[in-house]
Amino acid sequence: MHRRTQARIDLDAVRANFRLAARLAPRSQNIAVIKGNAYGHGMLAVADALDDLAPAYAVAILEEAVELREHGVSKPLLVLEGVHSGPALAEAIAQDLTLMLHSHDQLHLLLEAKRGTLPALWLKVDTGMHRLGLVPDALEPALDALRAADGLRVPPVVCTHLASADAPENRETQAQLEVFDAVTRNLGLPLSIANSAAILAWPESYADWNRPGYMLFGDSPLTEAVATASELRPAMHFEAELVAVREVAAGETVGYGGRWRAERPSTIGTVAAGYADGYPRHAPDGTPTRVGGEIAPLAGIVSMDMITVDLTDVPHAKPGDLVTLWGEGLPIATVAEHVGSTGYELLTRVSQRVPREYAATREIGLD
Repeated sequence: MHRRTQARIDLDAVRANFRLAARLAPRSQNIAVIKGNAYGHGMLAVADALDDLAPAYAVAILEEAVELREHGVSKPLLVLEGVHSGPALAEAIAQDLTLMLHSHDQLHLLLEAKRGTLPALWLKVDTGMHRLGLVPDALEPALDALRAADGLRVPPVVCTHLASADAPENRETQAQLEVFDAVTRNLGLPLSIANSAAILAWPESYADWNRPGYMLFGDSPLTEAVATASELRPAMHFEAELVAVREVAAGETVGYGGRWRAERPSTIGTVAAGYADGYPRHAPDGTPTRVGGEIAPLAGIVSMDMITVDLTDVPHAKPGDLVTLWGEGLPIATVAEHVGSTGYELLTRVSQRVPREYAATREIGLD
């Protein structure tokens, strides 16, 4: 590797975070959500890392599930968005995938298929988020229609998604839980409610299946600190090389458009990472990076392949040093707050030209 921009992925941290989810809800099973290339960490590597811990995986789209199957993953795979066409349904059946059913259109697609060929299903109920899901009154008719068509070869899981679980004081979550309980309490079917935020902050949401996703990668999704999140271990350490250091006089500007102006004689470092690598282009001046244990704030507009940082108060910095963009000593949540984004977005936008370097104490196949 000639360019030293990289994302170091700590797979032991991913495993520890999964164990935390399991420990918080010991009566639940946990389906590991590894959509979006495992939130930017590498779906195949994370699936391998969790192979002995997770009983099943969830992804967003059919293509992600097929990629896992093609790489030898044989565990149950849930496609969270389900499918929307006959060819996609046929592919899902061929790959032995579990599908989310969240709309009447999907129900009709399944009912039009031949008897005895339907996949395992999860049925989503809209309890208040109003994004996907059957309205509560439509759940039992949908189940009846599937049973009448001999379309349930295994009992489906009934689930919902919480809109505000990341805000522990938001009582809308309690209202959603009450709606879900009212519509499912007499069904006798396995249930799923809790996402990462709910696992950490809403124990009353624990059910037969929980769905840890974002928390597996070590950042809390919550809007406030809670004790349960204190054990999370960050998994991605995004870093790049300091490739140049120069002096600028007071009053000189740096970068496109001259946005940053030196208020004193300053030392400017150029770092080999930019928005083509996934560093947010809209990051403002002052967004922290870390060099040799010291904070070096962003100085100037983010370029496609480079950023510039103020090294005036980091006199020991020199070309060849590695700069932490987020990771050890610089939580992704801190960077996200500065740039007006979320850790979810920053992680998933780290581009494929950034090599992922994996480390784990357990032997993990990464082919």
